[in-house]
Amino acid sequence: MDDLIDIEQQTRRWLEDVVIGLNLCPFAAEPNRHGRIRIAVTEAADEESLLAALQEELSLLDSLEESETETTLVAAPFVLDNFDDYNQFFDVIELWLREFGWEGTYQVAGFHPDYCFADTTPDDPGNLTNRSPWPLFHLIREASIDRAVASHPDVDGIPARNIARVSALGPEERRKLFPYLFG
Repeated sequence: MDDLIDIEQQTRRWLEDVVIGLNLCPFAAEPNRHGRIRIAVTEAADEESLLAALQEELSLLDSLEESETETTLVAAPFVLDNFDDYNQFFDVIELWLREFGWEGTYQVAGFHPDYCFADTTPDDPGNLTNRSPWPLFHLIREASIDRAVASHPDVDGIPARNIARVSALGPEERRKLFPYLFG
């Protein structure tokens, strides 16, 4: 059980120090400040168990008001440690969202310790924007995305700003912010 608590704490540190601290997601600070970002750690060790855990979390989000829990990060430390397998799993998630009628209500975004954008090399600093301590699944309410997009002056510019921000990090900053990568 201590390991699960450590995983949750590491995920929270990543959220606060990297995602919010570097302003990679300009929409995360407010819900975090108000305790509306849930972090769940699943013990799933295979894809079927992981889907069950994701279903449980989406059902929980369905049952809660957005003012109580806006979004959830699900850490999956015991499954999909290979990035290619993780990335392919999103095809299953898309089908699954349609099957359960959650398409248009929720989106699932991904973060992974070995995240690598298409047409980049694994050591490209831009990949740091989506590198997390564990395979993560970000369950996002579509309504929340719609409000964020409507309120931000330049949503399309966020990825380029994020890549510039993480590319500008010095070696010490990288080791401090990403100890699981640069230990």
